[in-house]
Amino acid sequence: MTPALNKSLPDFEAIATGGVKFTPQAFVGQTVVLYFYPKDHTPGCTTEAMQFRDTHKEFLNAGAVVFGVSRDNLASHDKFKENLDLPFELIADTEEKLCHMFGVVKNKIMYGKKVKGIERSTFLIGPDGVLREEWRGIKVAGHVEDVLKAVQSLKREAA
Repeated sequence: MTPALNKSLPDFEAIATGGVKFTPQAFVGQTVVLYFYPKDHTPGCTTEAMQFRDTHKEFLNAGAVVFGVSRDNLASHDKFKENLDLPFELIADTEEKLCHMFGVVKNKIMYGKKVKGIERSTFLIGPDGVLREEWRGIKVAGHVEDVLKAVQSLKREAA
């Protein structure tokens, strides 16, 4: 079941780099940015990760924690994180549980063949555990700035 805007997230647990167990309950009180991307070490995903990295301090200052999510395993994530010096954790969704929960698995045509892929998407979860905003099928250029503005706006609302 895909989480609905302005509704609490269902219970789930996911394993991230750094030995972090992600559950919505573990981050109540903090704004959470979950960004889904297709694959570690690919050009668009590298650019997106670097943009989140380069604005990470602003996300922290606005009270948000950032997590990247893909179907890659922890070993791939660890290498990707190390290569790019990412200051946030990456969730390994190897069984596609989160991808299906958030409805980001899409059929794509690649080289004339139908394949299942991840639609680049970002979800903003408020400090109360409620899904506040979502961006689906996004282009990398300018996206991180849009998410940061939404996070800062959420912080102003809470103040």
